[in-house]
Amino acid sequence: MNRCFSSYTRCALVALALGATLASSAAWAQVTGRPIPEKAQAATLVVTNAPEVLLNGQPDRLSPGARIRGSNNLLVLSASLTGKTLQVRYLREPQGQIHEVWILGDIPPSSKSP
Repeated sequence: MNRCFSSYTRCALVALALGATLASSAAWAQVTGRPIPEKAQAATLVVTNAPEVLLNGQPDRLSPGARIRGSNNLLVLSASLTGKTLQVRYLREPQGQIHEVWILGDIPPSSKSP
């Protein structure tokens, strides 16, 4: 009795498993959305010179290890946001510095000239 799968059968099984994994992760992402806590406050954020920022026009500071998440929920480096005005929601750490930021829209492109 031959218990080995042919290479065609193995490829089909791998493709099926991969397709099921991708489909379920995409469906899960659509259902869950971004986990922004309800206590996060809305504001306008401008990174002037990281970690220095303007929050609703007032000087403020990002905490060491602050996490800024883009609209795709991936981390964004604060230095890449220098000079950009962003609509965000944020949380502060116990010492009062901004610790978690969620960018609510798309990040505007850089205005650097070639």
